[in-house]
Amino acid sequence: MTTSTLSIRQALEADRPALSDICLKTANAGTDASALYSDPIYPSLRFSLPYARFEPDLAFVLEQQGDVVGYVLGARDTESFEQRMLRDWWPQLREKLAGREAQLPLDAGVLDFIRQPVSKASALTERYPAHLHINLLPRVQGGGYGRRLIETELDALRRAGVRGVHLGVSLKNERVCAFYQRLGFQFLFRAQSIYMGQLL
Repeated sequence: MTTSTLSIRQALEADRPALSDICLKTANAGTDASALYSDPIYPSLRFSLPYARFEPDLAFVLEQQGDVVGYVLGARDTESFEQRMLRDWWPQLREKLAGREAQLPLDAGVLDFIRQPVSKASALTERYPAHLHINLLPRVQGGGYGRRLIETELDALRRAGVRGVHLGVSLKNERVCAFYQRLGFQFLFRAQSIYMGQLL
């Protein structure tokens, strides 16, 4: 899909540094979190890189003149994805990051999760088994590209036979819920995040 100088394509292994950078630049409720993490890779270890590795068919990027400026990532079966992470992702990170201590405000959220991952509630995943993450750099926000990324992901999930998908919105970023509602997502419940879902 191409619009002007922007296009959506399947993510490649070479895009992973960009996925990490975009994740950092949007990790503070949609704004730059560079000053809030002592290691710039921290947020992507949880929210972007494992998706590109384990669910490459559901990883798409928004490209602008050769630069990756946004992405949408997903897991078609959240429970299976979490089990894969428990087996093949978190253990190697625990070993790699052993002894790391939180130094800046958002470090603990990632380091604590790596050491003790929390699974999604079965009440959520039973009806909405898939989930997704989307982030765009500020310079391409508001131009309709987020909608196109989400639509690309939903089409891929439908082709994979997925019956429902959910996402989480930061409590500090509630204003974005209206965007998801326009795309067919409905409010499910509020906990550590605002959860929204859509049947496919």
